[in-house]
Amino acid sequence: MKTFELKAEPREVVGKKSVKALRKEGKIPAVINGGKLVELPYNGTLKAGEKVVALDEKRGLITTDVVVNAEDVRKLIYSPDIFEINLEVNGETKKAVLKDLQFQPVKDSVLHIDFLEVYPDKPIIMEVPVQIEGHAEGVKAGGKLTLSMRKLKVKALYSEIPDRLIVNVDKLGLGKSMAVGDLHFEGLELMNAKNAVVCAVQLTRAARGAAAKANQ
Repeated sequence: MKTFELKAEPREVVGKKSVKALRKEGKIPAVINGGKLVELPYNGTLKAGEKVVALDEKRGLITTDVVVNAEDVRKLIYSPDIFEINLEVNGETKKAVLKDLQFQPVKDSVLHIDFLEVYPDKPIIMEVPVQIEGHAEGVKAGGKLTLSMRKLKVKALYSEIPDRLIVNVDKLGLGKSMAVGDLHFEGLELMNAKNAVVCAVQLTRAARGAAAKANQ
C-alpha cells in the first residue's frame, strides 16, 4: 500500500455555521474514527478536537474532529489507488486509511471525510481495486470479458492489504463466470457474498453464430 502525507488541524467548534465557513475557506471537515478504547466514565485528558463516543455502557472510543485543506487531499480522493495515510494532528502522527467520503450531489465537491485510525495488530475492512490479468479462453473463442466488481471488500491487517487484487482469467471459458467464492488471496479474507460475480465471459452474436454453425 502506498503512503500519503497529510496534515490536519483539530476542530473544536462544530455546527452548520462553522462548517459553511470552513468550506468557503477551501477546507473540509473530517473525523478520525477507531481511536483509543477507554472505559466509561472517562476522566482522562482529551486533546483539541477529541471526544469520547460510547460503544456501550462501559466502553468508549476516542475520536478526533479535524479539518483538512481541500487541495491537500485532492490526490488522495481522486485516485484509483489506496493509501496508508500518515495523518499529523495535535503534534503527533497517526496511521490511518480513508474510510468514507460524502459528496455534494450537484457540485460533486467533498462535504466530509471519514478517516479510520489503524494499528499493526488490528484487522480492518477496506475496498481494494480488482485488476484482471491474462487472456481468457472464452475471449479467444469470440466472447466478451466483463468486469462486474471493480472493488472487493477485504479484511486483513492494514500492512497486508495490497494495492490491487490480481485476478487471472486465462482459464475462464465462453459463457463462464468467476465469483468471489472462487478467489483466494493469502492472508486476506474476502467479505463480499461468495456467489457475487466478479467477472464473466459473455457470449457475443459472433460467438453464438460460430457455435450454431459448428453444431450444424
